[in-house]
Amino acid sequence: MSEESREDIGVLRSKRNATRYQILVEVADRQPAVSQQEIADAIGVTAQAVSEYLRELVEQGYVEKHGRGRYEVTKEGVDWLITQTDALRGLIDHVSEDIVGQVDIDTALATTDIAEGDAVTLTMQDGILRARAGKTGEATAVAVTDAAAGEDVGVTNFEGVLDYELGTVTVVSVPRVRDGGSRAVDRDRIQELLTDHDLLATAGTEAYAAASDLDRTPEIRFGTRNAVREAATKGLDVLLLAVASELSAHTDELRENNISYEVLDAG
Repeated sequence: MSEESREDIGVLRSKRNATRYQILVEVADRQPAVSQQEIADAIGVTAQAVSEYLRELVEQGYVEKHGRGRYEVTKEGVDWLITQTDALRGLIDHVSEDIVGQVDIDTALATTDIAEGDAVTLTMQDGILRARAGKTGEATAVAVTDAAAGEDVGVTNFEGVLDYELGTVTVVSVPRVRDGGSRAVDRDRIQELLTDHDLLATAGTEAYAAASDLDRTPEIRFGTRNAVREAATKGLDVLLLAVASELSAHTDELRENNISYEVLDAG
């Protein structure tokens, strides 16, 4: 975005212009019955200030007043909103793509000593992004910090493709307590499944009780939908014990994120 284009973004020139923009948006959203106090609360100014801005907007032809507490944005007001919004959208795209994108920094675990400015090769292992000195693999980056082996290191300027397989999720449906709960679970089958998975997650008290009965503390107990999905995207295989009432929410999350899963009955 050019300097000239940025100068056209009137709502960023001053706090006053930004407030006019916010008030006009609120009026458009609430019209025709407009509460000045509600607008004041929404944008963090006084009701008196909203009243003064509305008076100016009416004088400028951006808003029409139809009676006490009744306002409507005019065509001119809508056109001004569209113009300012388009300009803001352009600035946001410029910042996110041209500025933030160029300085995007991720964190990896150094597997060798690394100096700032070194080219590094990236791999994914045990769900953790790892970096080693040297440009020897398909996925590479540049270190932005020093790090000894075993320390965290900042990396940027990513190139290539990080080659690893997504993990899979095996979901075991555990009955609600009224249907037998953890006592209805086939302990031997669960124990066998545990040997083939990297992590154990539980959703629901019955599921946690089933894990406890196996003397196994789950790695994931809270926020399981997001945590299980994240673990699988990092290449880890997860065994999820989920009480029946939690099952659909978890499988929906996996399906929406293209995570491979299968559902087994606990018995």
